[in-house]
Amino acid sequence: MAYLSDIEIAQSVKARPIMEVARDSGIDEKYLEPYGRNKAKVDLQLLKDSTQPDGKLILVTAITPTPAGEGKTTTSIGLADGLSKIGKKSIVALREPSLGPVFGIKGGAAGGGYAQVIPMEDINLHFTGDFHAIGAANNLLCAMVDNHIFQGNPLNIDPKRVTWKRCVDMNDRFLRSVIGGLGVRTNGVVREDGYDITVASEVMAILCLSQDIVDLKERLQRIIIGYTYDEKPVTAGDLKAAGAMAALLKDALKPNLVQTLEGTPAFIHGGPFANIAHGCNSVTATRMALKLADYVVTEAGFGADLGAEKFLDIKCRLAGLDPAAVVIVASIKALKMHGGVPKPELKGENLGALEKGLPNLLQHVKNIKDVFHLPCVVAINRFPDDSDKELKLIDEKCRELGVRVALSEVWGKGGEGGKELAEEVMRLCNENAHYTPAYPLGLPLQEKIEAIAKKIYHAKGVEFAGNAKKQIAQLEALGFGELPICMAKTQYSFSDNPALLGTPRDFYISVSNVKVSAGAGFVVVLTGDVMTMPGLPKVPAAEKIDVDRNGVISGLF
Repeated sequence: MAYLSDIEIAQSVKARPIMEVARDSGIDEKYLEPYGRNKAKVDLQLLKDSTQPDGKLILVTAITPTPAGEGKTTTSIGLADGLSKIGKKSIVALREPSLGPVFGIKGGAAGGGYAQVIPMEDINLHFTGDFHAIGAANNLLCAMVDNHIFQGNPLNIDPKRVTWKRCVDMNDRFLRSVIGGLGVRTNGVVREDGYDITVASEVMAILCLSQDIVDLKERLQRIIIGYTYDEKPVTAGDLKAAGAMAALLKDALKPNLVQTLEGTPAFIHGGPFANIAHGCNSVTATRMALKLADYVVTEAGFGADLGAEKFLDIKCRLAGLDPAAVVIVASIKALKMHGGVPKPELKGENLGALEKGLPNLLQHVKNIKDVFHLPCVVAINRFPDDSDKELKLIDEKCRELGVRVALSEVWGKGGEGGKELAEEVMRLCNENAHYTPAYPLGLPLQEKIEAIAKKIYHAKGVEFAGNAKKQIAQLEALGFGELPICMAKTQYSFSDNPALLGTPRDFYISVSNVKVSAGAGFVVVLTGDVMTMPGLPKVPAAEKIDVDRNGVISGLF
């Protein structure tokens, strides 16, 4: 049986005019800034003017990702459509895709099958230009740093202690390490540098955590770009760069409104990676959705050990959000991969491999229930060759933990395939639970790092390599000791070794570098070999993307 591709499905649906979507969502026309027929920005004044109580916030997360696929974004979109199908006012709030994965190996982030947000081509490519604005603001600060040093350096910046990197929203390994300022004297001071991908920029994190333009400017001023010769931090405020950066970001700060294939409203805004940043969509978009809907479905990047942990320990804590329920997405194929089955051999029933892989799912479930004290449901993203016996085994193991399993068939059926999950989510939302963070902010930085490693990853301990302990001491001396932790770790394992699938034990997390994102308001801890600039695979997805003479794009997924 031949299936339509994601982009073919998306292009076959006639979108509702965005003005109509906004009107049905309760957004007055005066707050709307259309970007063509199918997308718009919403002015932040709506948040200040609204007197509506907040709806229920539902977090969608997943097991540790595998090449077999889990379907977290697809499930998030299908759940919002499923809630609409059963008569509830719902909105889905997601991150914007990065061009790096779109042209690399992971693909876009607009969902799949009949659970997508549209226009998927725009969303997966330039969209409303937010990422370009973030990159421009980031790189303006870089230019002002190097210009300051060249023009006499009155702030006494040590060129060897500049920590602020340029960025580009592309997987380009060539730019990980560069030397700039070569040639004539007017080209600037020669120094070693490198690029981050835009979604790893602190400017991205700041945009996603800012409440309004005033908060944005204050956070931008606090960015630390490096240190002086006598070890004192230098900020963007010291360079008088924050105002111009905010001017570049003023429109990017406004949430983007689009829709699902079924016309359910969707906010797509912000896009920090979860393996190297905090992995959540913007606070402004989430808060706006909560004022407009009874149920807001949002997601956090990668597995629950990364995205959900940061959503709960960073975003919810800093923004004062209180999630009502959590959905943990898994697929039988992915669980069998965690049980040791290679991807080419996943078809066909294999209860033994499934039983070996199930502990990965169960550990994520226990973390959500026992560490964060939130009610959760397991959503099985069902594929045609999943057997009834395999589904029964998952159901039995989850029920032993007091958690129900709901089938998610949204890829093939859209909202209709999400109704079972929607009903269970509504039941959980009535439990009136209040989450508990994984650690108190008052703990020393080292103890907070160890709390995440032991409670969430189930590591034996943490090894601090190189200057990591010295960096921690310096940050605490500078007054950053009470900030939350943002762990930069591989997404493919509970450990910092991507080859350790399932639920590894007796491992140590190796911390190589600790730095502060003073504007965002968290301390970034780099573990293992995680990098802030990914590379393209041997056969990048870009090779299959094309556009015809009529401007119709193909090959996106």
